[in-house]
Amino acid sequence: MSTIPLTYLYILIGVALLFDFLNGLHDAANSIATIVSTRVLKPQYAVVWAAFFNFIAFMVFGLSVAQTVGSGIVDPKIVDPYVIFGALMGAISWNVLTWILGIPSSSSHALIGGLLGAGIAKAGMDAVIFAGFTKTTLAIFVSPTVGFILALTIMWALSWIFVRATPGAVDHLFRYLQFASASFYSLGHGGNDAQKTMGIIAVLLYSQGQLEGGFHVPFWVVITCQAAMGLGTLAGGWRIVHTMGSKITRLTPMQGCAAETGGAIMLFIATHYGVPVSTTHTITGAIVGVGASKRISAVRWNVAKDIVIAWFLTLPAAGLIGALSYYIVRALA
Repeated sequence: MSTIPLTYLYILIGVALLFDFLNGLHDAANSIATIVSTRVLKPQYAVVWAAFFNFIAFMVFGLSVAQTVGSGIVDPKIVDPYVIFGALMGAISWNVLTWILGIPSSSSHALIGGLLGAGIAKAGMDAVIFAGFTKTTLAIFVSPTVGFILALTIMWALSWIFVRATPGAVDHLFRYLQFASASFYSLGHGGNDAQKTMGIIAVLLYSQGQLEGGFHVPFWVVITCQAAMGLGTLAGGWRIVHTMGSKITRLTPMQGCAAETGGAIMLFIATHYGVPVSTTHTITGAIVGVGASKRISAVRWNVAKDIVIAWFLTLPAAGLIGALSYYIVRALA
């Protein structure tokens, strides 16, 4: 097991926190797109609202997702600083590229793809823990599907309940209810996404002999990761907000509430069981679900198709960059 000077270790932790910040920046749209597009909150207030609930998520959820990422995707015994560097470079590069293009790809799967690519570059397929990899890969399909079904079902139920109400009264009510649904979704986002970086930092510390008592996530790692994600959310991500909030389908406050509630339920379940899902996949599936509840043609399927293509490219693209980054930094070491 190779060790590095503490200065380099701190720099690498800083890079991991940079990824976490970019994750919050990139995925701000997941938390606020619906509440902004329905004009319930102005963007500058929506990001503060989302950032707060992103940060306090550690008070609600356990750390099962961090355990999965840190010790359930790639064998912790083969992890070293070079593998972590490759994983972070794969994730950050893909995040920046898709952010520039305004494509809501998955930061979570970019990180996992980068970790897999760097791990395989070091130790071949023996590095992969297939139980964790399979669970994570299945989530690519399951999370948007469940988000779609939940949001569609909630939307149908709400439409039936308020069938006799006037549109103005319904909009007025759901402008208030959207505050609650957006809060729950931001809480789920902070709970699932920030834990992925916690897992990366924890396994890095473990590889350097900095953890006493076996693999675990120190509290200072929890706090700094939640803070970095919250700050990233504060910084925004307006290109992707536009795609998520208006390009896929036009949303009313009732539809926004249904999408956020369906997505939040999915994230709460996944986080409870330690499954690192994509908040991007989840909320996109939910938004498509509420759009389809009106009529199939209400969804701009060409935009949804481009998003799905980006999902399938994320794991291999980030994995390739992660492997190349590992080879380069190993050759220079």
